[in-house]
Amino acid sequence: MTRPPGSRSARVLLSEQARALAEQSDRHAVVLESILAPLRSSRLDDRAARQAAVDVAAAALVDVRTAADVRRQDLLEPVVGAFERLKRDLRPLVRFGQLDVQFVEPPSNGRALPGDVAQSARAIVRSAVLAFVDAAEARRVRIQWDCDGLHLLIAIRDDGRGELHAHDDTLRPIAEHVSALDGRLEVASTPGWGTDLSIAIPLDPAPAASHGDELTDLTARERDVLHHLAAGARNDEIARELRISAHTVKFHISKLLKRTGARNRAELAALYGAAPAAR
Repeated sequence: MTRPPGSRSARVLLSEQARALAEQSDRHAVVLESILAPLRSSRLDDRAARQAAVDVAAAALVDVRTAADVRRQDLLEPVVGAFERLKRDLRPLVRFGQLDVQFVEPPSNGRALPGDVAQSARAIVRSAVLAFVDAAEARRVRIQWDCDGLHLLIAIRDDGRGELHAHDDTLRPIAEHVSALDGRLEVASTPGWGTDLSIAIPLDPAPAASHGDELTDLTARERDVLHHLAAGARNDEIARELRISAHTVKFHISKLLKRTGARNRAELAALYGAAPAAR
């Protein structure tokens, strides 16, 4: 099927907009948790808690106004600088929250990170920390970055109940993000001892496909899954509607993410909205 001129560029624009929205939502979630942390803290009296919350909000406002992320993929971030930005993002949450976060610095001579990899790595770690905060099971989290010259290596360990697995809904946003980057996620849980997440993100990802027909040759089941996903349905809702297992839904979504190069569900939905031939 022939696409109208400009349809590919429109899809790319929508994809970038969805990606920016997802990252902005993630950052806002961290800020809100950071504001709530001192208000919930038993170590501060009411006055100190209010002042700490105001300070966090003011710092976040300044950051929004003066330090917007640069999204050009040709820019590089030194790995130590990228890690420092992650620590800065999480600092208020670490200072006032109930979660003890330990940071293991990357080697100072590590290869510089492409801008999109650095941003994605920070988003992945923020998602993991927020998941641990929401679950309220872990007391300690250890975050480590390293580089083998070809990949950014991220290790995250918690001391929770050790019941997470690769297909757990808690880890779904992280798994989808890593998959979209052609990365690798390994999950090792030991009941009663915690969970280890090992993530490898290529520093030189494969070039995006040049064709524009990623969503025009889908199976009937893939179209059904994509239609419900774009409507905002969760995996379990899609599974009930289509009378298939949630695992099968995850499998189809993972394939669609790989096929389109979308980094998350929001991008996938945006691509679907710009490709009427896929409906």
